[in-house]
Amino acid sequence: MHAGRMLAGRAVVLLSLAWSTHGSLAIPKIAECGLSCSQGFACKSRVNRNIFNSFCRPPPSSVPPSVLEALTLSTAMKCAPRDGCSLLLRVQASLVLHESLRGLEACSVNLDTQETQCQSVRVSRASGRRQVGWQLQVHFDCFEVTVAQSLYVTLRTVPHFCGVQLDQQYHVEDCRHEDVGRNVPVCFAGKFSYWADRSRKVILVQVPEVPGAPDYYVRLCLKWFTCNDVGVPVRVTGNRMSRTVSLPYSQELPCLCLEGWFATPDAVRMQACPFEDETEALWDAIRYHPGDRALSWEPACPVSGHVSLCWRPGPGALCHNLEHSGRPAHGRVQYPLVDTQPRLCLKFSTSRGSWVRCPFQEGHFQAWKMTVQPAASRGHLRVTFFSPSAAHFQVHLCHQRKTWPPACRPGPRATTLAPASWPLWTFPRKRLVSPTPASRAGGLT
Repeated sequence: MHAGRMLAGRAVVLLSLAWSTHGSLAIPKIAECGLSCSQGFACKSRVNRNIFNSFCRPPPSSVPPSVLEALTLSTAMKCAPRDGCSLLLRVQASLVLHESLRGLEACSVNLDTQETQCQSVRVSRASGRRQVGWQLQVHFDCFEVTVAQSLYVTLRTVPHFCGVQLDQQYHVEDCRHEDVGRNVPVCFAGKFSYWADRSRKVILVQVPEVPGAPDYYVRLCLKWFTCNDVGVPVRVTGNRMSRTVSLPYSQELPCLCLEGWFATPDAVRMQACPFEDETEALWDAIRYHPGDRALSWEPACPVSGHVSLCWRPGPGALCHNLEHSGRPAHGRVQYPLVDTQPRLCLKFSTSRGSWVRCPFQEGHFQAWKMTVQPAASRGHLRVTFFSPSAAHFQVHLCHQRKTWPPACRPGPRATTLAPASWPLWTFPRKRLVSPTPASRAGGLT
């Protein structure tokens, strides 16, 4: 069984084949939240809900944008013996005091809900006049936040002067952080465990049993920027006898994940990806369209890497990249006008290594057929093509050279036979060695 892991809200994460994890720097614990100013300043704080404060006024010419010197964000933890710990956002700011300024205002916006919290600190007029040019440092500790929350924090002057502000995005630690996972109730109350039955292609999920807890949802999803549903979420009611849920799947993909959450508004979602280290299935999604001879590949999961066409001289041999065929592997990749050559392959390269797939090796994608026979005219070969759709062929007879890439020295030109219901060519065979199958394939353009 594996413990479920926390989904980091709706934070945007660049997904590659390797999923990153958070560090575990200790989060400081505080007894009470509050506000403090630099020594020597007389400060007063207030919670501000006045929407008109969002409007700015032109700053005096003597107030440069650099009066706001710094904005630093961090997470703190406030704990109670019975209730566990809650998380707070700490805002540290510094300002060079100016005669036109009365203080600072810090606002935090929840990017998921747009909920806004603002706190301001003001310096008394008498103190402000005496301390013009001094550096004022302020510590705000009372912004309540939740696990894995995405925030946008703005620091402005009081009064609010246009263009004089600092902005910063911040992501609150999630349940994978050691301190958060151990001390915040929402992290350890909703964990699930699971087991993947590969023979039956199902994942068995053991839902947590918490007395008095609400119903619980479990689902499979494909993790891109968000986790997209694979099937319908299963609801496990509190009075259900069995706490095990069976979720079928079709492919073992690295971005196939489990999500579990309590049926409450804004519930924190736990997440685990059972096959996150398995990438083999990604490279098999190759399609060939005989009508337009297009070879395409589209990843089922986010991939960071490159795709290129390559030529493999033989089984197990090194596959040589073809020039100008490299493409980024971020989405659908398509190569037009591709012949079904058994030695033509696709190479996928990521930070973890490279993989080669040769879709025409087994002959499953045949789009046309070529035959070579002695012609009725003595000393000639007859080349015939059969194609399911209208196509134009060019044929050359040549002597194969033992070089890389394969090359041929041109031989006599072909003569088209007419009339015919399919393309026919003849070659004079005088002073020529009968071509091998390899040289025939190499001689087609």
